[in-house]
Amino acid sequence: MTSNQTIAKASAAPARRAAKRSRVRLSPLKLASEVLIAAVVLLFLFPIIFTFFSAFKSNGEIFAQPPSLFGAEFRWQNFVEVFNYTPFLRFIVNGLVVSVAGTVIVVAVSALAAYSFGILRWRGRDKFMLLYLATMMIPQEVLVIPMFLLMQKLGWINTWQALILPWAFGAFGAFLLRQFFVNIPYELVEASRMDGCSQWRTFSRIILPLAKPSLAVLAVWTFITFWNSFLWPLIVVNDVNELGNVSLGLQTFFGEHGSSWNLVMAASVIAILPTLLLVAALQKHLVKGIATVGLAGR
Repeated sequence: MTSNQTIAKASAAPARRAAKRSRVRLSPLKLASEVLIAAVVLLFLFPIIFTFFSAFKSNGEIFAQPPSLFGAEFRWQNFVEVFNYTPFLRFIVNGLVVSVAGTVIVVAVSALAAYSFGILRWRGRDKFMLLYLATMMIPQEVLVIPMFLLMQKLGWINTWQALILPWAFGAFGAFLLRQFFVNIPYELVEASRMDGCSQWRTFSRIILPLAKPSLAVLAVWTFITFWNSFLWPLIVVNDVNELGNVSLGLQTFFGEHGSSWNLVMAASVIAILPTLLLVAALQKHLVKGIATVGLAGR
């Protein structure tokens, strides 16, 4: 075999492998599964798609019969009217302040707790972790009344701290991060101590950089939870125009003289944007974090 034939055969091998892979991808079973997955995704996305296109309709077209995905025209002015109808920009700012502050506190507290429960070795660690996790069994609705009475005693009704602090010390974040921390080789911690690192330096310079994917998952989850919170702000906020978030702001579109459903849809689309941008910004870490969080620990 000549050198030219050898080169031609070597160059044709990747093409044959690619053709074989394409035939596998187009197998009937795989094609059927992809079609089914696409149908399920479309089913779950349809309410969001309908909300998006309804945001450009007039109020009378929302419940038109027969229903239609598109209106007679795209009413871009609906998004302008949202901010004229209510102080919606204020609601967005309030929601961002509460969500960002709450996320920072939750991530910081959860990371410290997870380091204690997942990395440090101390007597009764696992028992205290189980006791800590047991608090997750108590529904939020059960805690609302005692938490409100506590806020009343502290004089925190209608304040920022009442919106942020009561739910910033839950066990979920610590449990989520601990599941990642326990899979970090303990030899890294021992090596850092032999090099003279303090506990804080070990935590901040070694453990946290390794836990970026898990921290991203927790940050997104916490931000969305604070951003979409409704029951607790409804209870502790007296002046909606001053401290109301987006969820409370959507209520202002429902009045005695009817509901402006087209503005509700437009406001809902605006309310979705911050979470979408956050997920898009942390997408790389989220994919890796979801794949690693929850693995069995030691």
